[in-house]
Amino acid sequence: MHGDAEREIPPTPATPRAAAATADCVTVGVATPIQGALVEAIRGAVTGIEVRYEPDLLPPVRYPGDHHGVEKFHRDGDAERRWQDLLNSAEILFGLPDDSPAALAKVVRSSPRLRWVQGTAAGTGEQVKAAGLSADELKRVVFTSASGVHVGPLAEFCMLGLLTLTKGLARMQADQRAHRWDHYPVAELRGRTLLILGLGAIGTEVARLAKAFGMRTLAVNRHGRSDSPYVDETHATDELHDLLGSADAVVVTLPLTEETRGMLDARAIGKMKRGAILIDAGRGGTIDEPALVQALREERLAGAALDVFATEPLPQDSSLWDLPNVLISPHTAALSVHENERIVELFVENLGHYLAGEELLSRVDPSLFY
Repeated sequence: MHGDAEREIPPTPATPRAAAATADCVTVGVATPIQGALVEAIRGAVTGIEVRYEPDLLPPVRYPGDHHGVEKFHRDGDAERRWQDLLNSAEILFGLPDDSPAALAKVVRSSPRLRWVQGTAAGTGEQVKAAGLSADELKRVVFTSASGVHVGPLAEFCMLGLLTLTKGLARMQADQRAHRWDHYPVAELRGRTLLILGLGAIGTEVARLAKAFGMRTLAVNRHGRSDSPYVDETHATDELHDLLGSADAVVVTLPLTEETRGMLDARAIGKMKRGAILIDAGRGGTIDEPALVQALREERLAGAALDVFATEPLPQDSSLWDLPNVLISPHTAALSVHENERIVELFVENLGHYLAGEELLSRVDPSLFY
């Protein structure tokens, strides 16, 4: 899961370690499938921790960086007892058990010693929200996301979408299949205006890459300001509709919150420049999909590149599947063969902060869930 936005998180009332058990040795439970070499990297990174890792209790993975595992994985009675013992012995969990909000709620409620859970997704806050934890539970246990880990792959996907639709890749491929040799001019990114919704780490990296292609970069965020040298203008969210008509392309890197849900509704899509491109690498719920489909069918928009959707998996009867001016990625743009390495790097850095009683990086705000 992923998504990006600037946020201000209030200080933790009590730092995690200060509120935790006073034992010298901190137990870390590995609750998600990762490579054994990375577990050893965690063990060797800091002193004063015990890492519990039992790979036979974790599901086989479908691909590198898979944190859910194969669907039919099942633990028998003895394995389930060992699994619950591992989870309940931990002060810190690396990953959500079974990548499941329900399993997360269960361990939070059955393990009073638990103080911190490191998620493996940028959208860990959505999983925490789905767990339905009480205010006291959210106060006792700190949750951190993998925010920042997926910046590079997601920004590259946004540029892929911009180039695919600007250079007419679909036409090139159709001509190749037909063995058709035909000359025609194509558009450029240079000199075009890009509007970025959400100027966190992903949005800022998109701006940097767009600048390298010679684009003019505008951005919208909650505060209407940014110190990024790659953004020409930053505006507040309430100015969005005034900006849409000037943008040749719009990139969405927003998380899904009550504030962002439906932000690009039918009215906003109607204000977009004719022939504009829309890229969504944030959350599908920020866009009115029926309005988007209509704009694409009528060719008011040149095309869209979408990694996320209002309903996932994308329903088989969705019109988006068959539109020739749509590039669909099955919420996989953030995945990388290096993902686990980067999450472990973040976790190890946070371990140092935790043991020192310091604020953790990428902490989920329990009031906003991102």
